[in-house]
Amino acid sequence: MGYHCLTSNPHQGENMCIIYNTIGSIKTIKAHLEEHRINDFASLREVLDFQHAYPRLKSELVATHTAHIEQEKAGLYEELQQFDYTIQTQQLQIEQTCLQDIDRLQQQLQELNSLPSANVFQRIEHFFTRRKVKKNIRSQEHRYRNEVKKIIHQWKDTQRMKQQRYQFLLSHAQEAVDQLVRQSLAQMERKKTVIDSISSHIYGAIGEQKVVNTLEFLSDDYFLINDFAVSFSPAIYNKKQLEYIKSIQIDHVLVAPSGIFLIETKNWSESSLDDISLRSPVEQLRRSGFAFFTLLNSDKRNVPLFLNKHHWGDKKIPIKSLIVFIHSKPKEEFKFVKILTLKELTGYIQYFESVFSVEETRHVAEFLVRWAERNPR
Repeated sequence: MGYHCLTSNPHQGENMCIIYNTIGSIKTIKAHLEEHRINDFASLREVLDFQHAYPRLKSELVATHTAHIEQEKAGLYEELQQFDYTIQTQQLQIEQTCLQDIDRLQQQLQELNSLPSANVFQRIEHFFTRRKVKKNIRSQEHRYRNEVKKIIHQWKDTQRMKQQRYQFLLSHAQEAVDQLVRQSLAQMERKKTVIDSISSHIYGAIGEQKVVNTLEFLSDDYFLINDFAVSFSPAIYNKKQLEYIKSIQIDHVLVAPSGIFLIETKNWSESSLDDISLRSPVEQLRRSGFAFFTLLNSDKRNVPLFLNKHHWGDKKIPIKSLIVFIHSKPKEEFKFVKILTLKELTGYIQYFESVFSVEETRHVAEFLVRWAERNPR
């Protein structure tokens, strides 16, 4: 499934943010559709178009098959009007062929009757030859009668079946349409059901795509890693929360000259903000932020980040956690994370001053990409 601005390899337009990976929701959607053997969508836009156009597509499908039934009915009417003539034509064709064969045999018989018989042996030979020809004539006449009977029987059967079909279409037109459309409609309805079952991922993909579309216009000093998913072995222990963190998944990780931004995207409706059954994105980012800080700032990392040394000591990598709401956002502020709308995103990111050079930023981004490849979730 192909999507704009989403690639498996680093993507870079002229002076634009460098982007890694396909967004996570699209991977989920693609895997779900493939699992259900639905392979006729080339993009998320095509999936959305199908969802929105489903009532129209369903009506068009029924209308197409209704027109097909009407065409079949009209065709049957024309055929039935001509059927007796068709049977007569077939009978005449067979008769003409057989009569030609009989005429040829009759001519052969006349030629034999006119042959002189010089002796008794020739008379005997001519007798048996004439008898054989007469037998062939009788056989041909018999075959003609059988062929005519057979063809008339076949055509009468066909005429009867077409007449039955025509009468059915006259009196049960809607049932005929339903029978014709049933399989195609079932396939379309199945496809709609499968897609509806992942509506939350589709809305998520729309939101994540909007974030990507917004961030891609940052300069090429910025590196965006979509669907950052890693595991930790051994697990990272958070002493304060008394929990072990074995893996994390973040919608977007933006490596910027001012530090790292962990970004979760929520394409939620206003009513979803009050839905207590939904998992708290704040708690999710708190957990991911702790793991990220430990990964990048721990002495146990054992992988150089190639950061320039400062005469006061090792530099800390700033990590900021953001939740971007595509539509409404909560009025409240929360610990550990910043809540933003999509329009506020780039302004907030560009507000912070640079603490890393372009080379240092690139080294951190490449480290994270390699780490995710070596430690997939």
